[in-house]
Amino acid sequence: MTSGHRCRVAGSPVHATVVVPGSKSIANRALVCAALADGTSTLRRVPGGDDTAAMVAGLAALGVVARSADGAVSVTGPMAGCGAPVRVDARLAGTTSRFLTALGTLAGRPVTVDGEPALRRRPMVPLHDALAALGAQVTPGGRRGHLPVTVDGTAGLRGGAVAVAGDVSSQFLTALMLIGPRLPGGLTIEPSTALVSVPYLTITARVMAAFGIDGVTVGEGRIVVPPATYRPALDWTIEPDATSASYPWAAGALTGGRVTVSGLGPESIQGDAHFPEVLARMGCAVETSGGASPATAVGGADGLTGIDVDLGSMSDLVPTMAALALFAANPSRIRGVGFIRAKESDRLGDLAGELRKLGADIDVLDDGLDIRPAVLHGAALDTHHDHRLAMAFGLVGLRVPGVVVDDPAVVSKSWPDYWAMLDELVEGSR
Repeated sequence: MTSGHRCRVAGSPVHATVVVPGSKSIANRALVCAALADGTSTLRRVPGGDDTAAMVAGLAALGVVARSADGAVSVTGPMAGCGAPVRVDARLAGTTSRFLTALGTLAGRPVTVDGEPALRRRPMVPLHDALAALGAQVTPGGRRGHLPVTVDGTAGLRGGAVAVAGDVSSQFLTALMLIGPRLPGGLTIEPSTALVSVPYLTITARVMAAFGIDGVTVGEGRIVVPPATYRPALDWTIEPDATSASYPWAAGALTGGRVTVSGLGPESIQGDAHFPEVLARMGCAVETSGGASPATAVGGADGLTGIDVDLGSMSDLVPTMAALALFAANPSRIRGVGFIRAKESDRLGDLAGELRKLGADIDVLDDGLDIRPAVLHGAALDTHHDHRLAMAFGLVGLRVPGVVVDDPAVVSKSWPDYWAMLDELVEGSR
């Protein structure tokens, strides 16, 4: 564990324009699509975090040529369809492990996907069972439904309908969607439970369309992926990461300042780009305009108001929302997110436990959190190997002296320069 990061309190309202990394959700989908296309794709604004690096390395292990230069990544597909058995190290990247497990069934050879101990603990039963139902040989290397796992589709995959739980992780469904065009007759996913994080499935369909896969439909009762051929995206720019944008926006809200996220506006394909609407409900002023204009969050003139909010479609923003709710004048309830217990951490129990160290009055519900006003004080907070928790704790430190975030380097998963960004915001507030 690296030494702790002592957060700096903002002495006055934060006013800034912030450039956030490219979307890792979009980038990882685009990298898989590019690997399946026949030709070279050039992807710009690919983020430099650990998750994306693990994806690029994993594709290279599968024989895909990927080169980085001048802030862009060129990917030459299609993925090789034969060869000796190969091992892919997904490190700590859940998205990478799930996408490459599905992709591995098309590799024409046995592919073993593994990762760090924390990733081995994350459940992946729905994906593994779905791949087996589609004809892949799925062999666990330890516990069933966990990493390491070996997949082999050389006996022949079949398309058609497959039932998958929809309320565990949208990443399982996305992994299947990405390989769907390559299956005989395409793929119809029939969710056996209600879908969660639907905006992420919409992102998947939009990215697939950019690589020539038209006609993907996402509905509550079924997701339909037609058989088709991926085409390379000759020059495609990844938009800024909306989840990352929530932190500088929240910094403006917490300090009564004004923060603009460069290049991210209402035209974004990411569901998390709607977070300013949540801030508006909490009493902030939000300014947006059409086209590519950015969104600006302005802290509420009379402080923050607690709200009752369903974040089922923006579940990665629960830690950000919890950090804001600590400083609201009245209670807040976060609902619809029981499934985030199986993220990098238990994003309900672990988050609440750490915030209580600060004096927070917080209860864990079956599907969310209740947060009430309380007097807060400094404390050392454990990230539980979760970058989202670390970033949210950094926001709390803008208002509460003495907040120390242990293992601060975990933010490298998505935003390696996060702490430098917060320090620049604080410097600008003085």
